[in-house]
Amino acid sequence: MSADNNLDLVIRHADVVTASDRFRCDIGVRGGKIVALGHGLASARQEVDASGLLALPGGVDGHCHLDQPMPDGLRMADDFFTGTRAAACGGTTTVIPFAAQEKGHSLKAAVADYHRRADGRAVIDYAFHLIVADPTPAVLHDELPALIRQGYSSFKVYMTYDDLKLSDRQMLEVLDVARQHGALVMVHAENADCISWLTDRLVGEGRIAPRFHGLARPAVVEREATHRAISFAELVDVPILIVHVSGKEAIEQIRWAQGRGLKILAETCPQYLYLTAEDMGLPGEDGSEGGYEGAKCVCSPPPRDPENQAAVWRALTNGVFSVFSSDHAPFRFDDPHGKKPGGKEQPFHHIPNGVPGIETRLPLLFDGVRRGLLSLHQFVELTSYRPARLYGLYPRKGTIAIGADADIVLWDPMRKVRIANGNLHHAVDYTPYEGMEVTGWPMTTFSRGEMIVRNGEYLEPSAGRGKFLEAGLPEL
Repeated sequence: MSADNNLDLVIRHADVVTASDRFRCDIGVRGGKIVALGHGLASARQEVDASGLLALPGGVDGHCHLDQPMPDGLRMADDFFTGTRAAACGGTTTVIPFAAQEKGHSLKAAVADYHRRADGRAVIDYAFHLIVADPTPAVLHDELPALIRQGYSSFKVYMTYDDLKLSDRQMLEVLDVARQHGALVMVHAENADCISWLTDRLVGEGRIAPRFHGLARPAVVEREATHRAISFAELVDVPILIVHVSGKEAIEQIRWAQGRGLKILAETCPQYLYLTAEDMGLPGEDGSEGGYEGAKCVCSPPPRDPENQAAVWRALTNGVFSVFSSDHAPFRFDDPHGKKPGGKEQPFHHIPNGVPGIETRLPLLFDGVRRGLLSLHQFVELTSYRPARLYGLYPRKGTIAIGADADIVLWDPMRKVRIANGNLHHAVDYTPYEGMEVTGWPMTTFSRGEMIVRNGEYLEPSAGRGKFLEAGLPEL
């Protein structure tokens, strides 16, 4: 082999897996892009032997929360540095967190603030979703269309949470803007009034431990809101994506809509495959039943039961779900700005919702490949290819192909790892998956051709090397 000074990197003997293909070759990289796929490529400045490993497209985490402004003195543990560091160590090379509008404030101002939070911090590439919490005429007619043109082509709306929820009329108005401009709306589907009524009853009865969070948000409130969101999408004639689907009742609504030819997409997350309602009722440090340790697993919708876990796995396999995201919401447990607001154990309805998972997302799903619950190609499709397409980043992201960014992860499919928070790279003081053993782990991560993780060791790349990505329109 002759030297080719034009190649910065060659990954040799790669067993490449994409959403549709599997082949062996050398991968040549120049200027951060994949420029050659072949055998016997000329030598390069850096050479890596991938023998015995899988070469997968870097993960695209299409739903995570980093340094998002929070109310009432709360604060997320991960900023753009610690969050993207953890993502890279977990095999993810692109993240899409949320620029969240506050009621009474400008959406454009929220985007500007989020850029300030990200600039100089991220170690991998990132795009932004928007959160539309106050769809005023100015937002609907001016700000939102302009932002879509500027590369913010997906936005999330909420049907619950007092500071975020939209009325049915507002939902329709936002969906209509998406239809006119080709954007994609993500929907958090839970019925706010049902949750409020159930919460008031539980609190009135003194049932306030973390485990009662699940009783305040039963499957029926997710099922009803999912059906309502689908009906709105049908009325407006626009695709939507239902996020963090927790179980069979919402899945049935989505499958029903898809069977009628409606463009209803869906996402699920690791917590609905590995956690159950019992995890919110973990014993306290004193051994008491239903102790505060369960706050670590409080998220919305809540984890349900093994039957619902099985339904989520089936829906991943049979195509109901388009994407698998972390919904990383990083609150420290023992923190007055986190799961113990004000430094005290709180009733369930005052516990910040969300669990960390940006680093463990891919290994947890990959273990399902090992157990025969989905194929390698489905793994790549759910975690990289489809989110890249849906959120306007393909073909730059989401595949291994000539012209794509050299975002490549070398996986050891046989490596057994027992998950321990002490070995993770986020800034959260726990993982809900502590002690779980998985088979398959990302060993080496390249972001635009730069090795930033080697054999599981984070290499301290420069904070701020990650680039902001202007998203194109969704490819459905």
